[in-house]
Amino acid sequence: MAVVNEAKLGYLDFLSREDRVRHHRYVEEMKQYDMMRSGDINAIAESTRLWDSGLYGHLSDNPLLNVKYRFVTTITLATRFAIEGGMDEEDAYNASDLYIQDLEKCKTPDDVRRLHTDMMTFFTWAMADMQKTETHSKAVNECMDYIHYHLHERITVPILAEHVHLNPTYLSELFARETGTTISHYITDKRMEAAENMLKYSEYGFAQIARILAYRSQSHFTKVFKKHTGMTPGEYRRKYAQNGIWPE
Repeated sequence: MAVVNEAKLGYLDFLSREDRVRHHRYVEEMKQYDMMRSGDINAIAESTRLWDSGLYGHLSDNPLLNVKYRFVTTITLATRFAIEGGMDEEDAYNASDLYIQDLEKCKTPDDVRRLHTDMMTFFTWAMADMQKTETHSKAVNECMDYIHYHLHERITVPILAEHVHLNPTYLSELFARETGTTISHYITDKRMEAAENMLKYSEYGFAQIARILAYRSQSHFTKVFKKHTGMTPGEYRRKYAQNGIWPE
């Protein structure tokens, strides 16, 4: 027998009318995501209002499962709207994955509600920050993209210059003028950002992280990391790692 058919849909519509309940209207539901995509911080309150309204479908007889299923649908839409608004696809999908992994730890409907608010806050502020970001030239944006996807390789100004078909000296001046930092500092910042995330969320050892981020040795990586954060990789992991005993 089909899971969905006209008779079943008609019966559920009848029950909704009898109980005087309904789903959110499409326009009502999409409003929060449109606000989020534009970086409007009121999206957070609007999303919370809709979550608490009681106007949502019946997805499970288990109250906890019911709200967990709701959360998956909301983060799926939030992720797609964020990407449409210009957020990097991998960043958006990775954020979604992390939130859904955290969903498994929720023990009560209130835990899920708090996670939902946190998720909408994250995406809304991310989009708001994007609105503030200065628009860079095509060449500088292409360099930033190249750096993002090649942190595991050796990256130099001549390599980037060849990638964007510009003179290395001119590219260095253009990049510094538009971003306020040098190419080498930008690469280091992005490597350190990746290193911090690996120390927090992965089980990679320090030597592995150094190798992944194209440092010539673990000691060189440690020296750069301490200069950047004020802590050794070990101190950083002990302070910020999410759970578990991590390898060093």
